[in-house]
Amino acid sequence: MKIVRLSQDNNETYGIVKEDKVATKDEITYQTGVPIPQSIKDFLFDGWFDEIKNKVKDLTYNENISNFQILAPIPTPSKIICLAFNFTDHAEEQGHEAPKDPAIVIKPRTALTGTESDIECPDFVGKLDYEVELALVIGKTCKNISEEQAYEAIFGYMVFNDVSARDIQFKDKQFTRGKGFDTFAPCGPWITTKDEINDPHKLKMITKINGEIKQNSSTEKMFIKIPQIVSKLSQVMTLERGDIISTGTPAGVMLNQSDGIFLKNGDKIEMEIENLGTLNNTIKFVKNQDRDFFIK
Repeated sequence: MKIVRLSQDNNETYGIVKEDKVATKDEITYQTGVPIPQSIKDFLFDGWFDEIKNKVKDLTYNENISNFQILAPIPTPSKIICLAFNFTDHAEEQGHEAPKDPAIVIKPRTALTGTESDIECPDFVGKLDYEVELALVIGKTCKNISEEQAYEAIFGYMVFNDVSARDIQFKDKQFTRGKGFDTFAPCGPWITTKDEINDPHKLKMITKINGEIKQNSSTEKMFIKIPQIVSKLSQVMTLERGDIISTGTPAGVMLNQSDGIFLKNGDKIEMEIENLGTLNNTIKFVKNQDRDFFIK
């Protein structure tokens, strides 16, 4: 099942996707008789998804998904955890060895954005880069779980772009600021439930910049596998429902290409992971002062 968070006329909703059609929250309630809640997080994690999942086969999908803006699937995760150097070829191209334990970066939830949105980069960033990654969405709060229990904690998967300001990243000698800007965590386009993915370690991954393939790999090159990732992270911190874990990127990022060119204003990024959909975003460089605002 593919579950999408949507907006239309400034009204947020969610639904289930089938090809280019969607059954919205209201339509699901009408067709199933189950009064599912307004909040997508309540729907996913408070038992409502289980209430309707056996009724989905009988749904009709009446609306074109193109009539909606597609939002980041999870609006307010408590944590966005990104693994560094977890693909051997990417670690090698940066002169590192893949670590035996997860080397992580925490992104703020204000970095989230959805497909077809702009990645807004302040104009003081000089070396902007992309990273296609497979992300997990945690479905059950857990702590100190075993590798055998890991898949029980996962709700589903989605595409994730770990956008990175390389000049800031290497000036700081740690990654949080360079990866933490608003809109630097595009993800989606929806959550694909884990039952639809037979083996998450055998998914093709492709990044195109302005139509040119830059990353062409597979999740099989992941060094620390998903059960180990979830188990090892749960030994450090409590994983909560809605948390996002992004599992690392393969070789082919701009940092390691010989032409020395990084992302430019207007560049189109297309990221696809097999069976999970395609994430499309456009680079927009902005004067940072144009984004300032105060909340009263």
